[in-house]
Amino acid sequence: MTTIVAVRKNGSVAIAADTLTTFGNTRLHASQDASHDKILHIGNSYIGVCGSAAHHLVLSSLLAKTPDVQLNSKEAIFETFRKLHPILKEECFLNPKEDEEDPYESSQITALIANSSGIFAIYSMREVFEYTQYWAIGSGHEFALGAMYQAYTRSDSAADIARAGVETGIAFDKNSDAPVTTYSVKLA
Repeated sequence: MTTIVAVRKNGSVAIAADTLTTFGNTRLHASQDASHDKILHIGNSYIGVCGSAAHHLVLSSLLAKTPDVQLNSKEAIFETFRKLHPILKEECFLNPKEDEEDPYESSQITALIANSSGIFAIYSMREVFEYTQYWAIGSGHEFALGAMYQAYTRSDSAADIARAGVETGIAFDKNSDAPVTTYSVKLA
């Protein structure tokens, strides 16, 4: 699947991701994939998307043409994705079913967002979390969290900590691979 991380430290935010795409047991390396970057740049935000490869194109298209996309707070992110959900179903043919016991329809999207307001994650039921130090998503997230836990007190650079997280995901998760892409922004 992937390893995507975001780190907030010393007045800056960094987001980083691996670049491998997988189709079951088949691996598409970045050297063979013309669009291997898993991080979208929408307005002044960077959005790392994991899960189905279709999510990247769908979100890129919808967020670029949706007026007033706001991704700078928990509430704004929730409202943006709440408004996108019916569009995902109607125009993009999203299958909103996950589990019969789920309280809400799923948007089937997990993403990390980094911008001058901080770092946020959105999950399939449109749950939004804001993180004060770092977070990771994707199949390599547990390895990345462990690495960033160790690196956070040892490094002053958000980008270096993020890179350590993704590189550790790559080392231990069979669905993550180099090269690593990294983007940084200053906090407001």
